[in-house]
Amino acid sequence: MRQIHVIHENPAWLPPLAEAFAQRGLPWAELFLHTGTFDLAAPPPEGVFYNRMSASSHSRDHRYSAELTAAVLAWLTRWGRTVVNGPAALDLEISKVRQYAALEAAGLRTPRTVLVAGREEIVAAARAHFPGQPVILKPNRGGKGLGVRLFHTIEGLADHVAGEEYVTPVDGLQLLQDYVRAPRPVITRAEFTGRRFTYAVEVDTSEGFELCPADACAIGEAACPVGEVPGRPEHKFTVIDGIDPGLRARLEQFLERAQVDVAGIEFITGADGQPLVYDVNTNTNYNAEAESRAGIAGTDRSGMGALAAHLGRLLHGEARLAA
Repeated sequence: MRQIHVIHENPAWLPPLAEAFAQRGLPWAELFLHTGTFDLAAPPPEGVFYNRMSASSHSRDHRYSAELTAAVLAWLTRWGRTVVNGPAALDLEISKVRQYAALEAAGLRTPRTVLVAGREEIVAAARAHFPGQPVILKPNRGGKGLGVRLFHTIEGLADHVAGEEYVTPVDGLQLLQDYVRAPRPVITRAEFTGRRFTYAVEVDTSEGFELCPADACAIGEAACPVGEVPGRPEHKFTVIDGIDPGLRARLEQFLERAQVDVAGIEFITGADGQPLVYDVNTNTNYNAEAESRAGIAGTDRSGMGALAAHLGRLLHGEARLAA
C-alpha cells in the first residue's frame, strides 16, 4: 500500500504531525532510524518518504542516525522514490558551514563566521578575528541551540573553553560568530512548505537569542536583560502577517537552488535594517499556541496542516516534487 513514510529518530515530535495526518485521512508509517537492516538490492516500500532527521540526533543517544539516514536516502533515490527533504537537505541540516555557503551563493547575507577545528585553536581565533567585541560560540552541527553561547569578553570565552562544561561538537568543528545587536529583541523564523512560504513567526529573544518553536534553547553566559526590555513582544512566539516580499522571494529561490522542500529559516535584522540569515532548519517544528492565537491551528495554513496537505498531494499524485 502506498503511504507516507516519516523518517525520524525522535518520537516526541510525531504527535502533532500524526494528528494532522488523521484529520486528513492520510495513511502513514514511521521509519525510526537508529539501527536497522536494509537490502540495497531490494526495492523500498511504495509511497512518499518525508525526511525529518535532526542535526541534534546525537544528543538523544542516536549518534549515527544522520549517517544512517544519508545511506537510506541514497537507497530511496536510487529506486526513484519520492523523497521530501532528500540528501541535499540532510547535508545542510548537519552543517551550518554548508548552510552559510549555500545561502551566500543565493545572495543572502549571513553573520560573519570563523570556522575553528580544535579546542586549542578557539581562543586564539577569537582574539585574532573578534578583538574587543562579544562573540558567539556555536557548534557546526548542533540543533535546538545546543552548545550555543554568547561571550562578552575573551576572558569569559577562555574560561569556558578550559572548563569542564566545554563539550567538543560531534563533528569536531566550532564556529565563532558576530553577535548581531538587533533594534528589537526578536528574530524571525519563516516557514516554508513545498519550497513556498507558509507563514512567519516572530520570536522573543530577550531571554536568549537562539530559540526554536518547540523548545527554548538555553544560552550560556548570554546577557539576557532583566525587567522591561524595549520592544519586547507580548508573547515568546507570535505569528506575523508576512515578511518583506523581496526577502521572501530570495528565500524561496534559495530553497529551489538547494533542493530543500520543507524548512524553517531564521533571520535577524541588524542595526542597519538589513536581514542576516543564520539558521536553516530542515526538520522544522511549529508553535501550536502561536498558531492558535493566529486562528490557523488545525487548518492547511498551520505548519503541520500545510505539511500534511503537501505530503497528501504528493501521495495522491496531485503534485510533483520540484527537481
